[in-house]
Amino acid sequence: MKKDISIIGVPMDLGQTRRGVDMGPSAIRYAGVVERLENLTKTIEDLGDIEIGSRERTASGESNLKNLKAVAEASENLASKVDEVLSSGRFPLVFGGDHSIAIGTIAGLAKHYSNMGVIWYDAHGDLNTGETSPSGNIHGMPLAVSLGIGDSTLTSIGGDYAKIKPENIVIIGARSLDEGEKILIKEKGIKVFTMHEIDRLGMTAVMEEAIAYLKERETDGVHLSLDLDGLDPHDAPGVGTPVLGGISYRESHLAMEMLEEANILTSAEFVEVNPILDERNKTATVAVALMGSLFGEKLL
Repeated sequence: MKKDISIIGVPMDLGQTRRGVDMGPSAIRYAGVVERLENLTKTIEDLGDIEIGSRERTASGESNLKNLKAVAEASENLASKVDEVLSSGRFPLVFGGDHSIAIGTIAGLAKHYSNMGVIWYDAHGDLNTGETSPSGNIHGMPLAVSLGIGDSTLTSIGGDYAKIKPENIVIIGARSLDEGEKILIKEKGIKVFTMHEIDRLGMTAVMEEAIAYLKERETDGVHLSLDLDGLDPHDAPGVGTPVLGGISYRESHLAMEMLEEANILTSAEFVEVNPILDERNKTATVAVALMGSLFGEKLL
């Protein structure tokens, strides 16, 4: 079913330390996303970029979280914009920027869904807190924050409550998890398809199970948060934290095609495109191609 889409750019590079990911939204636009999607949608509009604050010289207060204040302010602004888009009956399509932007995206979505599902397509779990994070980089924390776990400055964005339930999360493509994240996954019973499951079962079975899992929980909306480092670095080299042995380009297209056929998504974001680390804008081009499949592009 064709959707009315609103694009929101979030040129965020404060959730981590490698520069250049703030140019991700521009790189995705340059790769022709509007032109690619305009024939696949009812209407498409580009709302421009959320304003991002300045990088902070030291960690905020007693916390080891880097750029906490600026990330929180940008997340509040993004949450408000996502809320506005949904209130107007449109599909929010968010471009990052580093993965810390998911804090704001999910906070805005949570105002509209009481039982929201999340597909986290990523090499990482992003389930760290200030206590478990080896780096203090907030882009490794957005899923934990959305569960209401972590610094209150972040968990209170959009309202002081957990935005999603652990049983409504499906992580796909994980292959790099910190010890604290492994403990949290087991403690909360979060559904995870690692690369082992993808290799062993195949992407078709993984996506069928993931979609069925979320339908069984009677989710009233499903958000896709796709980190380009979920793909193998051979296919998506322009990311800040590449991990070998990832999901292939073709497997990712299949995953997007199956999500489109299931017609369960109500929002999506594509993050961690870093053109400074890229090869001739290859990663942004891959992101746009995957969006084509996600919104119904067919070969025949």
